[in-house]
Amino acid sequence: MEYRKRHLEARIARLRQAVPVILVLGARQAGKSTLLSHLVPDAHRVVFDPVIDVNNAREDPELFLDQYQPPLILDEVQYVPDLLGVIKRRVDEDPRPGQYLLTGSQNLMLLSSVSESMAGRVAVLDLPFLSLAERCHGATTGGTWVEDLFAADPADRLRNRGRLAPRTIEPSLASRMWRGGFPGHLDHEDATLPDLFASYTRTYIERDVRRVATVEDANLFARFVGLCAAHTGQEINHTQLGRELGITYHTAQRWLAVLRATFQWLEVPAYSGNPTKRISKRPKGYFADTGLAAWTQRISSPTALMSNPIQGALFETHVVLDLLKQTQTMSHPPAAHHWRAHSGSEVDLVLERDGMFVAVEAKSSARVTRADTSGIRAFRETYPRLKHGIGVVVAGVRETALVADDIIAVPYDMA
Repeated sequence: MEYRKRHLEARIARLRQAVPVILVLGARQAGKSTLLSHLVPDAHRVVFDPVIDVNNAREDPELFLDQYQPPLILDEVQYVPDLLGVIKRRVDEDPRPGQYLLTGSQNLMLLSSVSESMAGRVAVLDLPFLSLAERCHGATTGGTWVEDLFAADPADRLRNRGRLAPRTIEPSLASRMWRGGFPGHLDHEDATLPDLFASYTRTYIERDVRRVATVEDANLFARFVGLCAAHTGQEINHTQLGRELGITYHTAQRWLAVLRATFQWLEVPAYSGNPTKRISKRPKGYFADTGLAAWTQRISSPTALMSNPIQGALFETHVVLDLLKQTQTMSHPPAAHHWRAHSGSEVDLVLERDGMFVAVEAKSSARVTRADTSGIRAFRETYPRLKHGIGVVVAGVRETALVADDIIAVPYDMA
């Protein structure tokens, strides 16, 4: 499989010159080890297993590390938590940067261990599934268009950007959403993907979920995963999720935490003019990959996706996740919120940096009108004292165009 450049490459390269340990977290099969092996080709790599004690790393972590010279890539390090204490002692004695590169796919288990053993010695980064730019040609070394939103002349910068060339295997918006961003799925034919998603889901539940939390009924949890996919792009209501499956509020809350901890679910907090109230509003939830989400809903093809009721929510999911992936290139990424008023007005994504607020709406249609900007205009009217940047409607349009006062429509596949 051809390697695709990732947005995180430049940050990892900088951090390798600054800290002795780098931990890359992300979902299983997001490309963590491939990324690190590409960036540090001379590093020895060890992949840990939940059952087998690879090279006696659990039994004797000191002896295990004695076998290798840094740089060393250690995959799925959550299976050998005792190793972290040994690494800590070694980097305390020898703090040279770039010695150990770790990966993990279970956030809860790893971060608690890391925070206790290596605070100040490790840089922690999240690697999501591939963005659209990464899938099409690999991430560029230049800035992404999200950075343009906070520039002095955002409209001109956006107008001067082109569009990504579609890959032959996914020529349309529907095919891009239906296939998703798994690196290992990039060049497989459509007919193969359902089997790959089925295998991934089974492995995920049997290997990851049951090690993070007690899940008595694997089939019920699989249905919960599908239910969350059906609710992607919506405000989270644990009571409703529980009611639809006949489980308690607390079980729904706990299982959703498992999805977050294993990087299958992302939440965007609500925005309120009073900072102390931001956490009191319901966050919005997004399934981590639109291809896997479509598979859980038994959507059989890109054509079927476009006529499915979930199509709009999947497009919003694609846009929000893609923009957040692009922010990985920024040294100071913006904070992300969503906004919803009691009147029903809403904005899919509000990006905040340096006191500036950029409101972003996602519309899957090929034509954007002033009516599609109502949420952005309502947000501005609700908070007139904020410093508002350009408003953006990301849509299936062919080219960038001004829609309303300081609100611009841009193609979802802008380069």
